[in-house]
Amino acid sequence: MDIGIISVRYARALLKSALDQKLDQQVYQDMQLLAKSYVEVPQLRQTIDNPMLAKEKKETLLLTAIGGDGASQLARAFVALVLREDRENMIQFMANSYVTLYRQHRNIIRGKLTTAVAVSPETEQKMRQMVEGKTKGTVEFETEVNPDIIGGFILEYDTYRMDGSVKSRLNSILNTLKK
Repeated sequence: MDIGIISVRYARALLKSALDQKLDQQVYQDMQLLAKSYVEVPQLRQTIDNPMLAKEKKETLLLTAIGGDGASQLARAFVALVLREDRENMIQFMANSYVTLYRQHRNIIRGKLTTAVAVSPETEQKMRQMVEGKTKGTVEFETEVNPDIIGGFILEYDTYRMDGSVKSRLNSILNTLKK
């Protein structure tokens, strides 16, 4: 079996258990934190994949990566299971799979708003409501300030991208003038 199939199976089992225990949102946060830890600390993967490191040390590292004492009991039990089954080299993929399955189950869409300057919470909320109205789902919104777009905004969600930035308009005008 390949990593993808195994990871999704573990993630599905975790989601089912989390839903049964009504801990799905807490486990979602735990798995997001674990996935983020792998991205932000590349040495984590190397350390967890090291066969010479004791399982107890790996467990301590993974529990720290999911929030330490703040992690749910189910996430803690999941880490213990993964280690017991010698699947720790796949736990990053399991965490990402859980996040994806949870979002599908809860109809959560990821959105990103890029602006040249910081926007007010009210403006961000209006954009979120617009996206939620169009998608009929909940939107997890990320905002980014990028002065390179000069002005305006870029809104991305699902497979949709609306580019209302000054930079893209200027580039469009320049391309028209070059013809």
